[in-house]
Amino acid sequence: MHSWQTKLTIDKFNKMKIYTKQGDGGTTSLVGGTRISKAHIRIESYGNVDELNSCLGVVMGYIEDAEWLEYFIAIQNELFIIGSHLAAGSDNTYPLPEIKETFISELEAAIDELDQILPELKFFILPSGHASVSHCHVARCVCRRAERVVVALDELEGVDKNIVKYLNRLSDFLFTFARYFAKVYMVEEVAWKTS
Repeated sequence: MHSWQTKLTIDKFNKMKIYTKQGDGGTTSLVGGTRISKAHIRIESYGNVDELNSCLGVVMGYIEDAEWLEYFIAIQNELFIIGSHLAAGSDNTYPLPEIKETFISELEAAIDELDQILPELKFFILPSGHASVSHCHVARCVCRRAERVVVALDELEGVDKNIVKYLNRLSDFLFTFARYFAKVYMVEEVAWKTS
């Protein structure tokens, strides 16, 4: 037996397996154990938040400023908290981390900070000019989709109102950060031309 095979054998006794086979029938467990269809809008809601988090990981590959990188890691952690609430269901009794109002106010402060160093916005911007800009806009679009799905879930079952506020503000932050990338990488913002 090879050393890696030995490690795999040992690991299966000491670690949680990545695959459980419990979802093979098209259902998944919420926090607390309730099983629902993988096509349920609740799964769609936190699936979009998970996709957004992965998009932010790509965006972070272009960030050279250590403070902004640290802030994006904080956002990723906040999205995990939001995902845990969305994965819990409306009847959950399992204790979850709090979605704090400061999550939202910190995004607003970050937008204001960036606005102070960016040129005045005078036209609609196309999501292009540099890969960093485009990736940030992709993240913004995924964030908007996540917000729409969470609003739909809220209309059906109700969700913490701070989740919608947070996603709304995060998309504004990502738009602003895309503009910041254009400044950092010294590329001209591409204006939308109507003709």
